[in-house]
Amino acid sequence: SLLCVDSELNNNLRLIRPALLGYPLVSSRMQTRCPATTQAAMGTRSRVMQLLNAGRLHAARVCGVVPSHAVASTSGASNFVMPSGNQAFSSRVLAGRNIFQLKAAVDTVQAATTPAPAAATPIIELPTSDESEKLLRIRHSCAHMMAMAVQRIHKDAQVTIGPWIERGFYYDFDLKTPLTEKDLKAIKKEMAKISKAKLPFIREEVSAEEAEKRIKEANEPYKLEILESIRARDPNASITIYHIGEKDHPMHWWDLCAGPHVEKTSDIDMDAVALESVAGAYWRGDEKRAQLQRVYGTAWERPEQLAAYTQLKEEAAKRDHRKLGQELDLFSIQETAGGGLVFWHPKGAMVRHQVETFWKDLHLQKGYQLVYSPHVAKLDLWKTSGHFDFYKESMFDQMQIEDEEYQIKPMNCPFHVGIYKQGYYSYRDLPIRMAELGTVYRYERSGTMHGLFRVRGFTQDDAHIFCRPDQVMAEVQGFLKFLGEVYGVFGLDYSMALSTRPESYLGELEQWNKAEAALTDALNSTGRPWTINEADGAFYGPKIDITVYDALKRKFQCATVQLDFQLPIRFDLEYVTEETKPERPVIVHRAVLGSVERMFAILTEHYAGKWPFWLNPRQVMVVPISEPAYEYAREVRATVRALGMHVDADCSDRKMQKKVREAQLAQYNYILVVGEEERKARTVNVRTRDNVVHGMFKLEELNEILVEELKTRSLASKFHGRSRAGEGQQADGAADDA
Repeated sequence: SLLCVDSELNNNLRLIRPALLGYPLVSSRMQTRCPATTQAAMGTRSRVMQLLNAGRLHAARVCGVVPSHAVASTSGASNFVMPSGNQAFSSRVLAGRNIFQLKAAVDTVQAATTPAPAAATPIIELPTSDESEKLLRIRHSCAHMMAMAVQRIHKDAQVTIGPWIERGFYYDFDLKTPLTEKDLKAIKKEMAKISKAKLPFIREEVSAEEAEKRIKEANEPYKLEILESIRARDPNASITIYHIGEKDHPMHWWDLCAGPHVEKTSDIDMDAVALESVAGAYWRGDEKRAQLQRVYGTAWERPEQLAAYTQLKEEAAKRDHRKLGQELDLFSIQETAGGGLVFWHPKGAMVRHQVETFWKDLHLQKGYQLVYSPHVAKLDLWKTSGHFDFYKESMFDQMQIEDEEYQIKPMNCPFHVGIYKQGYYSYRDLPIRMAELGTVYRYERSGTMHGLFRVRGFTQDDAHIFCRPDQVMAEVQGFLKFLGEVYGVFGLDYSMALSTRPESYLGELEQWNKAEAALTDALNSTGRPWTINEADGAFYGPKIDITVYDALKRKFQCATVQLDFQLPIRFDLEYVTEETKPERPVIVHRAVLGSVERMFAILTEHYAGKWPFWLNPRQVMVVPISEPAYEYAREVRATVRALGMHVDADCSDRKMQKKVREAQLAQYNYILVVGEEERKARTVNVRTRDNVVHGMFKLEELNEILVEELKTRSLASKFHGRSRAGEGQQADGAADDA
């Protein structure tokens, strides 16, 4: 929510989030691995407080974030003037990207000239389970209490698993009677009784034999299978059981569980708990196994957090790309063709075309070479690459062609390797950068697919850099800078994490250490904060994972950059050194968008269907007031269309106000209203999809502004500051100013 006049400080604000929330500023490992981050964080905390007190930090007008004492400045921002005793407010305003604010995350940014509200909107924190140990315990305990409640109501219910998830929990049940949304109220009521009983959560460690005995007595076959899988992994594993209530208590219930939990059931505020939905799920995700009933819930420390979360969910539902995709006629997934296969409609295809054109142009500018590769190949190729061994479960079945097995491609990597292998390279030729928008196909279970976020056929923005070991750091640095440029154009924030050597890995330890050091240096050189995901690297090399945050601050895994030492060995890749000796190159795998489909879904929800001008397939609508203006409307349409823009003219026999309203609902950026007066003056009356009237513009001036907005890929309207009707004026009716 903060825009700082000090640009360097603005870049470092995120570094001090832990300290402002009362946690250690940086971990000891971070101090060792990330000296630049540590130094920036240490030097930022005191400067922030000084600038806050001096009124030098400016707040964006994000629905109620600016306190009542903030005043609008002539520069168009609102100055924070921190009154005595309000340091806590300033600290909480600086909370990080995963801390939501009531209304702030779901309302659009208002103009800076809007008067400040009478009082500040309370800031409501909505941490994930990973960010709050207390909430993790609350959510896990709620899962147990819910399972206990279900079994108290439905005596035949058998329990399976009940984990905490990002902002809630679920439990899977095997029930003879299907649960419906109406049953949730009764389950919640029973949970309230359990909470009111103040029953303790008691941990007990037992032998595997004792656990097996109790599970069989309780007739819980799914728990028995879980126990057997634990014993198969580790015959000496300790088995823990969590009880709700003492064993002799009439409400006593227990579950096979590793914890953790709250101390007693009354520690949970049931007014901060909601049971959200009922869904189907297969046991262990296998459609050949039993179909279970899954109940989802959410839990928070305080009721106001639940209210904020509910509001956030409502806004997310409005932005759902599946809903907007249908309303705006962007894409469809048709069951007659098969799940997870996307049909791009003309308007959606145009958005995709703009994204891909931007991607290609930028890659060519950065020295990449565009390539294309086949959609199928002999299975032997995937065996050589190692993908068949490691990813067989995610690959479609093979095809038999002339007594040989072929595989529809799940990855592009081996094809780019094949192109490299066709050449002969000296050390002077490297790096070789290949990029492709390559469509791949992966098997996803029907229950796991979700709109464009998870599909069976998708287009990766894949690139592979073949370089010398001494070039790795520079190439990764270049990619991270490149990444920032792309996400900046889209208006997306992001974070980075280094994923280090996993327990099972290929290659030499010294090689891994050098690779991790190179990625560490590259991350430090960005000046941005980053974290470490211990032992989360790929089996063939360490990687940097990039998490994107949308307008609602939801997290999405998209971009990645990975080092690979194994494919060059498997495919016997070489280049000639300065000493005329053969040497293995290093392969840098990298993606910016992740996949076109996933990024399309993220951007649809990020913009709430209101595409910026350069991406919008519906950029301009010309609306004539009456029939005499039809010919001029068509002339305006032809003039704007000649500039390479998507423009339509509504010459239907309907009221002008209705035509304007329909254009706004269709999310045209600009509606140009024309009548006899505009025809004579060679002007148009400009208004936006949000009904902001900018007034009369000469055709030549209109074209200049539209071209500027298109070429700069601006996220903001270029008519701001040029309005004839007053900056940001809202029309009283659909087209009263026309």
